[in-house]
Amino acid sequence: MEQNYFIECIEETYHTLTKAEKKVADYVLSNSRQVLFMSITDLADACQVGETSVYRFCRSLNMQGYQEFKMQLSLGMTEAPKSGNASGENERLGETLKDTAEKIMQSHLSALRETYCLLEQEELELFLEKLEQAERVFFFGIGDSLLIAQEACHKFASITGKAYCISDPHMQVIAASSMTAGDFAVIISYSGATKDNISTAKTARQEGASIGCITRFAKSPLTVYSDVTLLCGAAEGPMDGGSVSAKVSQLYLIDLLYQEYYTRHYESCRKIREKASRAVVEKIF
Repeated sequence: MEQNYFIECIEETYHTLTKAEKKVADYVLSNSRQVLFMSITDLADACQVGETSVYRFCRSLNMQGYQEFKMQLSLGMTEAPKSGNASGENERLGETLKDTAEKIMQSHLSALRETYCLLEQEELELFLEKLEQAERVFFFGIGDSLLIAQEACHKFASITGKAYCISDPHMQVIAASSMTAGDFAVIISYSGATKDNISTAKTARQEGASIGCITRFAKSPLTVYSDVTLLCGAAEGPMDGGSVSAKVSQLYLIDLLYQEYYTRHYESCRKIREKASRAVVEKIF
């Protein structure tokens, strides 16, 4: 195992942990690098404990929550002694511009391929059905995921007239509180563990609305409230929040939904898009 100061902190705290927390500690000590790419639900399942036990384990280490724990774990790995072999970052310093361009391209292609492989026909059909039947479709996201939600709203608003996106987290939950069984909330969240997203999903669920998620993890606090989930395939570490590869994979799913919806409702969508185009044409020189 690579040197990691944070691992030493876990070992020093080990004797103070509860039985369930020690199960989490044992798994982390044996699989520290894998944990960086696991959701809190994934880790709880792997340790055969509840999510609450994982959260308490993080609190025992004086962390505010699971995301901070993963960040500190990642920092501990990257802050190994500088002597000896060069780190991955030092290796990248010697790359040519062409090398960098190819590596980024391969990263994006890998995210797209994995997202394609994760697609399930039944889930995709159900997601489209929810979009078709909904009286209103709300796209929600926080931080970088909000950018994807705004792009999704822009695309669907131009062909349906029933798409909405609210950027403020407080207004998101307020909008969720006024939803009905005829509404569909699409929540975009890579981790599926953002508190604001979970609060919005919980509120929308209480009002009878349908919930759709675009996320990385099939099991997460967010997907508990989801009727249908589409998985994006970009592997993102705790220090890579908002990576372009993650956005590319999410945008791929949005574009897929958009294209299929447009094809299935061609005549009505074409008319609405023509009106939208005429409305903005005077704004372009």
